[in-house]
Amino acid sequence: MAALAALALSGNAAAQSEVAPSTQSTSTAPQWGLGIGVGVFQSPYLGDDNKTRALPLLHYENTWLRVAGTAADLKLGQWPVGASSSIALTGRLKYEGIGYKADDAPILAGMDERKGGFWAGGTATWTHPLVRATAEWTADASGHSKGQKAMLQLDRRFSVGPLGITPRVQAQWLDKKYVDYYFGVKASEAQPNRPQYTGKAATALELGLRLDYPLQPKQTIFLDISSTQLPDEIKRSPIVGRSSLSRATIGYLYRF
Repeated sequence: MAALAALALSGNAAAQSEVAPSTQSTSTAPQWGLGIGVGVFQSPYLGDDNKTRALPLLHYENTWLRVAGTAADLKLGQWPVGASSSIALTGRLKYEGIGYKADDAPILAGMDERKGGFWAGGTATWTHPLVRATAEWTADASGHSKGQKAMLQLDRRFSVGPLGITPRVQAQWLDKKYVDYYFGVKASEAQPNRPQYTGKAATALELGLRLDYPLQPKQTIFLDISSTQLPDEIKRSPIVGRSSLSRATIGYLYRF
C-alpha cells in the first residue's frame, strides 16, 4: 500500500498512514492479516503536544479487493507495459482522522471543530524493477472540507537478507478548500493573537523510510519513519507552529 496512502498533515492521519508493509501478491486466494501499530507524531498546530496512537491493523486481499490499514482498494485492472513493467488502476476509499477540537491547544480556543472523514478517488501505479511510481487523487466524500488532494510517490523496496528497506519520496498537492478548512481562520474566529487567514492551494513534500522484517513466515514487524516539509501556505497560518512534521510508526502483522 502506497503511503499512503497518504500524506496526512495532522496527527491522527499521520499515525494511520503506511501502517502495514506493502505487498505485491499474485495469489487469487483470499489473504487475511491482523496486527497492531503504535504511532508517535507531531501536530502542526501551535502549542499542541506530540501524539501517540495505538490502532488495530487489518489486511485483506483477494482478486478484486485489498484492504490495508484505513484504506480499501477496488482493483480495476493491471496491464503489462513493455517486457518488465506494469501499470495497475484502483478505486480507493480511505478514512483520515484529521482535524482538531477547540480544546486541543490554547491557540484553537474558540475555533469551530475541524472534522476528518472518508476520502474517495483512485490510484494509478507503475511498477518497474528500478522504481514504483504511484499517483493518487481523492476528494472529501464526507463533505467537511469539500477539498481535493493529489499525490505522487516514488519508492523501491531493497532486500538485505530477510530485512526489507523501502525509501520513498512523496509530493502531495492540497487544494484551496482543504488548506482553508484545516489551517484557515474564519472572520468569526479571529482574535488579536489569531488574525483571519484564508488558505491557498499548497504542495507538501515528504521523505520516508520503511523497514520490515519477518519474525516467522506469517509474522512481520515493521518500522515506518517520515519527515514532511510544510509549504509556506500552511506555515503562514496563525494556528500553525511548525515548519515540518515528523512521525514514526512501529507495528506487528500476522498473516493467516
